Amino acid sequence: MYEGHNFKDDDGNEYKYFTPTSGRQGGGGRGWFSYVLVAVISSLITSLVMAYVAPTYLYGKVIPMPKYQTNVQYEKVPQIVIPKSGQANVVTLVAQKASPAVVGVVTVEIGTDYFFRPVQEQGVGSGFIVDPNGYILTNNHVANPKSKDITVYLADGRSMKAKALWSDPSLDMSILKIDASGLPVVDMGDSDGIVVGETTVAIGNPLGLRFQRTVTSGIVSAVNRSLQTEDGDILEDLIQTDASINPGNSGGPLLNAQGEVIGINTAKVSSAEGLGFSIPVNISKPILKKIIETGKFTPAYMGVVAYDKEIAGYYNDDADLQEGVYIEDVQKNGPAAEAGLKKGCIVTEIAGKKTGNMLQFKTILYGYDPGDTVTVKYVTPDGKEMTAQAVLSPYPSGNEQ
Repeated sequence: MYEGHNFKDDDGNEYKYFTPTSGRQGGGGRGWFSYVLVAVISSLITSLVMAYVAPTYLYGKVIPMPKYQTNVQYEKVPQIVIPKSGQANVVTLVAQKASPAVVGVVTVEIGTDYFFRPVQEQGVGSGFIVDPNGYILTNNHVANPKSKDITVYLADGRSMKAKALWSDPSLDMSILKIDASGLPVVDMGDSDGIVVGETTVAIGNPLGLRFQRTVTSGIVSAVNRSLQTEDGDILEDLIQTDASINPGNSGGPLLNAQGEVIGINTAKVSSAEGLGFSIPVNISKPILKKIIETGKFTPAYMGVVAYDKEIAGYYNDDADLQEGVYIEDVQKNGPAAEAGLKKGCIVTEIAGKKTGNMLQFKTILYGYDPGDTVTVKYVTPDGKEMTAQAVLSPYPSGNEQ
């Protein structure tokens, strides 16, 4: 509220001016609040200005620098630049090297439905080319001579019918052949030389051809592992890896950091993560050599049922093996029996090569033909070291033991 006042100047002119009324009407309260508000705003503006001006213009010039900053030293962090044209890591190189030789394998078999009517069942797996003339290595459970129809899908987009030349359920290996030449091939490594912790790369077709040539990587988690299949077979001396292996990866290659095949992916433990298994590739070499050279493979047979330290626990808890292959049984009148070996003996060498496990035992024998004579070193049940000559024979059923 305001009240008016009259006054006259020296010439007699009359004027009127207004002034606020007293605090009785509440005007004085608003005036006090306005002063406080102006003071607060002024303080905030002054603080903001000083916060900017002091560090920028005054510290080190007018105002001394705070002591806690005077001795601070900063190290330059080096920047790592990955060139766009370079290779990021070893997995990239391995994948580029081996992927062209990895194939998809599709089979058709005849099964039955709930009403026992015949139906076609399709299976999908992987494989890899080991010879430019169309020889392919894969798993027995992916494709075998019992498969009614086998089709191989190449990396260049072609598909071809294949024939299973040989397979063995106990090894879970098969060798296929397609009518082609000049194909890309993998480099075969040495599975006896692998060590726990080294890099592994798996390539295959997980969950079908939609995900062809999927690449996963990991390490060798363990060696000389054994695994019992759903059919009761025991796969011996496997490579354990944490590289992801899924249905459809079966038959694909497990590679080392040099891009060499060290294993054939075969199985995983479905109840756990990172537990994949591969068959050491060395067992396939003598078989491939004979099939490529002669068109067939007839395994040499010693006439024994044998286990190594890893497998012995499945059958004989009392077997105390440090090194070698434990003979559980001997075929009557077979090569081993004729050479003087008996149950309880431990074979340590064949033809000068150590038999530290069953895989090495079989690999050595598969390098010979039935009728060949080999020198066998063994330890008798009472601890005596012996040497004998064994004349190998064909395996009675036509397949290896």
